[in-house]
Amino acid sequence: MERNGVYLGPRLRRLRKDLGLTQATMAADIGISPSYIALMERNQRPVTAEVLIRLARAYSIDVSSLTEDNGAGLISRLQAAMRDPIFADIEVSPIELGDVLSNFPGFTEAMLRLYIAYKSDQFALADQQQLAVSPAMADVALDPVASVRAFLAARRNCFPELDAAAETTASHINNAGGLIAFLKQRHGLNVRRLPQDVMMGSVRRLDRHRREILLDDCLDLASQNFQLAQQLAYLEVDGEIRKTVEAGNLSSENARHLAHRALAGYFAAAVLMPYAQFANSAEGKRYDVEAIARQFNTSFEQTSHRLTTLQRTGQECVPFFFIRVDGAGNVSKRLDSANFPFARHGGGCPLWSLHQVFTSPRVVVTQWLELPDGQRFFSIARTVSSGRGAYPTARVTRAVALVCEAHHAERMIYNDRNSPPHFTPIGISCRLCHRSTCTSRSAPPISRSILADDYRRTEAPFGFSD
Repeated sequence: MERNGVYLGPRLRRLRKDLGLTQATMAADIGISPSYIALMERNQRPVTAEVLIRLARAYSIDVSSLTEDNGAGLISRLQAAMRDPIFADIEVSPIELGDVLSNFPGFTEAMLRLYIAYKSDQFALADQQQLAVSPAMADVALDPVASVRAFLAARRNCFPELDAAAETTASHINNAGGLIAFLKQRHGLNVRRLPQDVMMGSVRRLDRHRREILLDDCLDLASQNFQLAQQLAYLEVDGEIRKTVEAGNLSSENARHLAHRALAGYFAAAVLMPYAQFANSAEGKRYDVEAIARQFNTSFEQTSHRLTTLQRTGQECVPFFFIRVDGAGNVSKRLDSANFPFARHGGGCPLWSLHQVFTSPRVVVTQWLELPDGQRFFSIARTVSSGRGAYPTARVTRAVALVCEAHHAERMIYNDRNSPPHFTPIGISCRLCHRSTCTSRSAPPISRSILADDYRRTEAPFGFSD
């Protein structure tokens, strides 16, 4: 009987899933054992003529829809994929392709999905390169923000020369009696706080004629100190910053300006939170961000930002990924020393607590994360506010998250050692996530065919064909 059968494993499995049936239910419907259904779906047993007739009677289907093409279509698709130039140096005979299809149908489907996704990415890259050659779209294609993010990520957001200079400067500041006294003694600059209407939209301004640094008097202490330290960066290490930026070979003048500002901010944070002292505090307090912030008189966001920079050779701390988003999910800051694969385009995963902490302001929320490829991370997220502290000036509320690889979590105070981790499956973005059962999905993933819902509607927003 088996000699007259055909191997239809993937098609039989797809039919069963489309009908919403378990192997046991289908076996009962057509009068065979569940184990035999499993063997047929794995192509370890053929689907005989008798089984086909029973399927047709039980589910009122056209048998030809299962048997037509009997693998010829998949063979053709595999052959087309193997003709791609990327496989030019690999010799695979038609017989080998037939063996792969017959013996490993699941692997065949996985291979084809990966190839389709690869081609889709190639087309997207080609479109981006086409924009780059168009003068009218040059700024869009080059994207100075993305360019600077890549510049920082390539160096793991760590600049030891600036850290060393900042530690020396911080020592001089302590000896002088504080930032304001140091600016007066070393640069002959006084600091004045002025009302918003006088500042005319600025939060900091250097008045070289009067030898003054002017600050908005509605800034809180942490913001005032940061603005003074950033101005000090331009006065003390501007030459070093420019050399570092030039060495980055950034793509545009806009990117160079943004990188220059980012490194001035890096130096400012390093002055307020000197590397060795800050790293010792982080380890001693088990990365309790709020406790560390109180020690250095910095904000939660400033402290979180600084924690991403502690990768100096020989003095490495936990490598963190940092992200800041607004209530609409727009990313306004992203720093990476933890190799977290955040999407460059499109929204993030709604299952990540980063997008949910707006409902519990200023409360630290922890979460274990698992990506589709099996990578696991530990995340802490909290809202932060910025803006002048005066009525009726609007304050901007955003959410920030610090993320590290899961195995580093034991070093953090936020990890409950008495409770086993429960990992939330998240995706990089819906377009790149192939978790077919996700009920929070907003868009279908690249390369998957959407299943018609004529007779079956899945709980997930989209059903996908095998």
